[in-house]
Amino acid sequence: MTARGARIQTVAAALALAAVTSGCSAVSGGGANAIEPQPPPGSCHARGSGLFSLPDPRCTPGAIDPAVRQANIAETICREGYTSTVRPPESVTEPEKRASLAAYGDDGPLRDYEYDHLVPLELGGAVNDPRNLWPEPGASPNSKDALEHRLNALVCAGKLSLATAQREIASDWVSALHSLTRP
Repeated sequence: MTARGARIQTVAAALALAAVTSGCSAVSGGGANAIEPQPPPGSCHARGSGLFSLPDPRCTPGAIDPAVRQANIAETICREGYTSTVRPPESVTEPEKRASLAAYGDDGPLRDYEYDHLVPLELGGAVNDPRNLWPEPGASPNSKDALEHRLNALVCAGKLSLATAQREIASDWVSALHSLTRP
């Protein structure tokens, strides 16, 4: 790796860490139709295990799509069918999922994982940014999916800001799920 490449990686890691510690998601510039490089094999470590594990915040801090803003949610995330218009094709996500599994040190069958958007598309998550995608254990639908739908409903009803929903799910979706389901 060149010195310039090492500096770029250091700056990118620092920005990702700043996004996590500030509670804000990084803004993405990635497109849906290009296979994006993933973190190096074995460099990421999920927190917890099983269906309620969380991604490594250094590798997957979450990232948002700059095209989705509070001012345009009616035309984007609150419009039925929106996510199908931005979701990357499987020809892009399958090779990324394999590389992401290697980054997380997982060698199980692809079917045992969902290549999950940490900040979901229905909350304006980055479409195809490795900072927003990780191999979530378990098949879809799962508990996180229910949280995503609930947060989308709250945002679209004007009961929760888009930024708050994005921050809550990116920082600790398991805690957000438990706080929304407590009686």
